[in-house]
Amino acid sequence: MNIHRRPTNEPDFPIGEQQSVNEREEEARKIRRLQLMMSMVTSVISQDPNLTLQEASELAAGAKRAALAMFPDKELAYDLLYKPRLQRLIRERFRLQ
Repeated sequence: MNIHRRPTNEPDFPIGEQQSVNEREEEARKIRRLQLMMSMVTSVISQDPNLTLQEASELAAGAKRAALAMFPDKELAYDLLYKPRLQRLIRERFRLQ
């Protein structure tokens, strides 16, 4: 009896579903990359004793550009999630009002 068996390294997903899984994995990678980048930026702003206000502002602006390059249609989400956090951190770090 000839029974067709799928090779063990192939997933059991149809092609459309596999593409969706790949898209979700790529989205998860980009989100993790963004989280790591924002963590590094906040660490530098809060811990580097030689950082100037201008350099901190440039770091925050660069982080926004990078985030929007990864997620072009998510500026509102960035402005709601990360912008206030960075602004608060810069205000506290440089004792601004």
